[in-house]
Amino acid sequence: MATANDRAVLQTIFKPNTPFGDIPGLDEEEETGQEEEMAFAPELLGHAKDLELQGVSAAESGDLRTALESFALAIQILPERASGYNNRAQVLRLQGDVAGALEDLATALRLSRGRGRVACQAFVQRGLICRLQGCEEEAQRDWEQAARLGSAFASRQLVRMNPYAALCNQMLSEMMGKLQEPGVEREEPSQGGSPGGKCG
Repeated sequence: MATANDRAVLQTIFKPNTPFGDIPGLDEEEETGQEEEMAFAPELLGHAKDLELQGVSAAESGDLRTALESFALAIQILPERASGYNNRAQVLRLQGDVAGALEDLATALRLSRGRGRVACQAFVQRGLICRLQGCEEEAQRDWEQAARLGSAFASRQLVRMNPYAALCNQMLSEMMGKLQEPGVEREEPSQGGSPGGKCG
């Protein structure tokens, strides 16, 4: 059974207003996605989409085994469709199979040719895994790709990774506090470690 943290991550992956809720076209197919999906037989595509929806529903309720089975069946029906791999990767990671998740994300990125909402989701997801593994440069590269594809979540992560942006945000917050409460003395931020003292 999924932990509360796992359910929170699933919420992040499968629900709007989360890291993927800010991706343009998440709830409606993008034109490129429609063109690519037209290559699939409509009855097979419909069946694969239904299985993915069942997988998402199972994952949201904490039934990761059923979710994994649904995504695997969707992939079996349409092995050249990127979405199933992207969804299955999240469940694999939650089950502790990080290598399997990374393999599915690589497949999703290859099949989507690094474009569209599935690629954006896969870059965000892989960036999260890299960050959890302490691979900051790899996470940054993936989030840069996701940000280019329209993810505001990835853009925010990139800002947080930039120490100069973090210092600028801290200084701006303190200045705004002083403007809102004149006469209240606040401790000045440390100036050490900021070469040039410029905020971009």
